[in-house]
Amino acid sequence: MRSCGSAGDEKNDDGEPDDGATDDGATGNGEKRMTRTILIDTDPGVDDAMAIVYALSDGGLDLVGLTTVFGNVPVARATRNALALVDRLGADVPVAQGAARPLERTQAPYADFVHGADGFGGFAPPAPATAPHRLDAADFIVETVRARPGEIVLIPVGPLTNIAEALRRDPGIAGLVRETIVMGGAYGCAGNATPHAEANIWQDPHAAEIVFSTRWPVRTVGLNVTEKIVCTEADFDALARRTPKAGGFLRDAARFYIEFHREREGVDGCFLHDPSAVIAAVAPELFETEEVPLTALCEGERIGATVAADDGRAPVKVCVDADAEAVKRRFFETVGEGPLP
Repeated sequence: MRSCGSAGDEKNDDGEPDDGATDDGATGNGEKRMTRTILIDTDPGVDDAMAIVYALSDGGLDLVGLTTVFGNVPVARATRNALALVDRLGADVPVAQGAARPLERTQAPYADFVHGADGFGGFAPPAPATAPHRLDAADFIVETVRARPGEIVLIPVGPLTNIAEALRRDPGIAGLVRETIVMGGAYGCAGNATPHAEANIWQDPHAAEIVFSTRWPVRTVGLNVTEKIVCTEADFDALARRTPKAGGFLRDAARFYIEFHREREGVDGCFLHDPSAVIAAVAPELFETEEVPLTALCEGERIGATVAADDGRAPVKVCVDADAEAVKRRFFETVGEGPLP
């Protein structure tokens, strides 16, 4: 399986791809440990919560911020959910509130039928004790990237409005971001918002088009991969026994989410959408990619579809396959064995 590695990979002394990972020393097996500094752009959302919990559990990830966007829920609720979740888990992670609506298209309804009215399947934690960051999401992204040039991996797991707005405000960050890993798209498969489009891209295709047409390192982890990774109630029950606070919350929140998939998709479980993009940042060997000049269609009945472009733009790395069992195992083992209560 080819690695879903970063743009500009080079060879190390052994002739193997060198993705520029920080060496934090050897593991017990003498292996080098990859570390990544990440910023997650999110619309929590049950699977967003899974992604955030995973990011706080994996010792190879340094989560330096969360930015929020409309999508699964209104942006004010997304911000509340992100703050409440990091408060519940005792994490010191800034949360910056972002876009409340798409750049151009008419706003789509919120996905309360998927995630519940509160975004967390009726199990949203109590009101957070902390306030959002002083900057809005786009400015927070710009400030964070410019403070740590070449380090930040952006991981948007909602509509791409904040990422596009950050590029609009400061196009120079494109040359300073280490990589952008997008959870989105339905490349070569059916969508989940329409027959053609995945929800995150469909909700703001104009923003997605800005992200895909910019010359910078981008990967997509879309439905063609994430819908191969199915998590069951039994998986979450076992996780809750290992980590009662974090795992217990995910088990409770996932009940509504799983019921939606059972009724709508005929799947006895839920897909590991957003966490897969985070896992791709630290375990690229679990994913296979193809380089594709990608575009998001911005009008017509196929609005939000992600298809190959023919306008000479630079390709992005589209994940086309994954070791589904290994990705799922990594998620549950990492959260179950991690530092969260």
